[in-house]
Amino acid sequence: MEAMTVDAPALVTPVPPPARKVPFERTHHGDTFVDHYEWMRDKESPELIEYLQRENAYTESVTQHQEPLRDAIFTEIKDRTQETDLSVPARKRGWWYYSRTEEGKQYGIQCRVAAHDTGDLGRDWTPPDVVPGQPVTGEQILLDGNDLAEGKPFFSLGGMSVTEDGTLLAYCEDNAGDERFTLRIKDLRTDELLPDEVPNIFYGLSFSPDGSRVYYTVVDDSWRPYQVRAHTLGTPVADDVVVYQEDDVAMWTGFEVSADRTQLLISIGCSEYSEYRVLDLARPADGLTTLISRDERILYDAEPVTIDDARYYLLTHDRNAKNSMVSLVAADQFTRPLAEQDWTTVIPHDDAVRVNGVTVTQTHLVLSVRKDTIERVQVLPLAGLGTPEQGLPAEPDFDEELFTSNLANAEFDSPIIRLVYASYLTPPRVYDYVLEDGTLELRKETEVRGGYDPAQYVAERQWAPAADGTLIPLSVVRRAELAQDGTNPAVIYAYGSYETSMDPSFSIARLSLLDRGIIYVTAHIRGGGEMGRSWYEQGKKLTKKNTFTDFVDATTHLSTSGWADPNRVAAIGGSAGGLLMGAVANLAPEKYQAIVAQVPFVDALTTILDPELPLSALEWEEWGNPITDQEVYRYMKEYTPYENVRPVAYPRIAAVTSFNDTRVLYVEPAKWVAQLRETTTGSEPIVLKTEMDGGHGGASGRYSRWRDVAWDYAFAADAVGATEVLSRSTSLVE
Repeated sequence: MEAMTVDAPALVTPVPPPARKVPFERTHHGDTFVDHYEWMRDKESPELIEYLQRENAYTESVTQHQEPLRDAIFTEIKDRTQETDLSVPARKRGWWYYSRTEEGKQYGIQCRVAAHDTGDLGRDWTPPDVVPGQPVTGEQILLDGNDLAEGKPFFSLGGMSVTEDGTLLAYCEDNAGDERFTLRIKDLRTDELLPDEVPNIFYGLSFSPDGSRVYYTVVDDSWRPYQVRAHTLGTPVADDVVVYQEDDVAMWTGFEVSADRTQLLISIGCSEYSEYRVLDLARPADGLTTLISRDERILYDAEPVTIDDARYYLLTHDRNAKNSMVSLVAADQFTRPLAEQDWTTVIPHDDAVRVNGVTVTQTHLVLSVRKDTIERVQVLPLAGLGTPEQGLPAEPDFDEELFTSNLANAEFDSPIIRLVYASYLTPPRVYDYVLEDGTLELRKETEVRGGYDPAQYVAERQWAPAADGTLIPLSVVRRAELAQDGTNPAVIYAYGSYETSMDPSFSIARLSLLDRGIIYVTAHIRGGGEMGRSWYEQGKKLTKKNTFTDFVDATTHLSTSGWADPNRVAAIGGSAGGLLMGAVANLAPEKYQAIVAQVPFVDALTTILDPELPLSALEWEEWGNPITDQEVYRYMKEYTPYENVRPVAYPRIAAVTSFNDTRVLYVEPAKWVAQLRETTTGSEPIVLKTEMDGGHGGASGRYSRWRDVAWDYAFAADAVGATEVLSRSTSLVE
């Protein structure tokens, strides 16, 4: 009898879903672009939703082999995180406020315990000893995010405010991921919700000092915050008062209550100039007063302050000061023409120091500055401010080269300010800084479980030469034992827009890459704010291409420095950094094994040409206005990723997006992926992953976010061949 043979099952190669092509012509300045995938913009289309679901199935099939790696990274993040934890309590009036998390629960829990006044400064301002996982005597739960999120596809808080007497809590929540929040009021004496409910508000809210009103913002149809409204408790929403409305589609509107709780400060601005309208909260019927008109084209922030019973404003401004400076101006000066006003310099302009802003306590000015790429906090007594007796700002001293020091809390009547310190190697630390004598009290260092040892890692500054000779700062983090032998895998990350700085920070998730031998590089490219205002201006509008070429030059430096194998480099960027990913994919696809583009702004020209689309008009100050300016149109058309896809061998690419994102619409990466697949001459997979219930930040809940991070990191690590954790006993250095 002859032996029987059984054929092995053939391996089935996943096939991406076909994208229907429908020509759509867009014509501006005599130029016509034919867009075959614009039909995907119809969010209500059943065909579109089915297409995205098929794309998700294809992505899952193509990346299925990465699932064990994703699970491993997720588990590493989870095991290193102190899941049952809490923030350091911060005092406001008669209460200590804090948040805590519990193991197995997705969302934070907002709490408070009563404070006591004994007359002893040290005792009264020392946070209570609250231990993770142990019951807190007298604890009152204000909001439990887990209860609020129950049965909802998405949950995010958009702001909280407590009345001065501590009896009422205002909060707003988003249950779709579209950043439209519902305002609710809770009576903290009874734990009951008041009947007041205001739908469709934007981030930020604040009670009036007397607790009778809640101020909030509203967005227009293009998602631009344009109104500040006031809701009086116990009245119909239809009766809410529009305190201010901004009709210029290129201006963003926001508000805050001044540190001394006397004024509502309404800020109207773009990235190049601003305007403040102020409301005296003791006399709201008097209406708004303008400080400096936008017509003066000054970019400024304002904070009222009382010194020796006289009323002033502290202005952080760029008037004859590219990096900004701080001036003290008497309140009555603003009734005079600008040229006739008397301004006193408090913090002079410095070409090497970027002044970010100020806040005040009852006794001190607290200053945020950036020097040598590093953000720092400085303090200065109000006594003698603007006089010859004024001293120099004091600055807390830290001993690492690359770190970030931020102001976390500065209550007006507090003798301390709360600082958060972190670096690439040091988990976040919370300090109280005593204003009177400058002492630092360490209140907490975030625990990293599993035996984290910072000595096993190195964080250092490198400088990459750009083609025009400019030196680009790089922050390079790696395992200490790696050798400079040209064999290491690397991940390079950047953002590079809106003067946003990518500051040193600690990341538990990043340890999963480092422990697989990956060198992690943050490129501080032009368009960001790390090197001052000029650094930003050299990467916006008609110099925007510097952002992209800086990133490519940084990659070249990394590959030629001996630290990275040029064939084992992956790139990651999100939002405007996703535009960066699309641009460098077109400029230098051969330099990257993989690109992860998170909520990527890859169809920038189409978006900005339509002012009706969310936030489009606000982007003109960043990219230019291609509607009215033919040169801007031409320049943007030369780099916008979707329109510059070309027949080359693209690396493997993952475009990760959210269906309800209002900042970068899902349609941009969807169209881009379809065009890439149609055009590429290579065989690497190009995938689209859409979170159907998420927003700009992806899914809600910490475990869901950890899985999102694990997915992105696994995609990159798999591409550069770094899937296994290095042995702790392995030394690559002789």
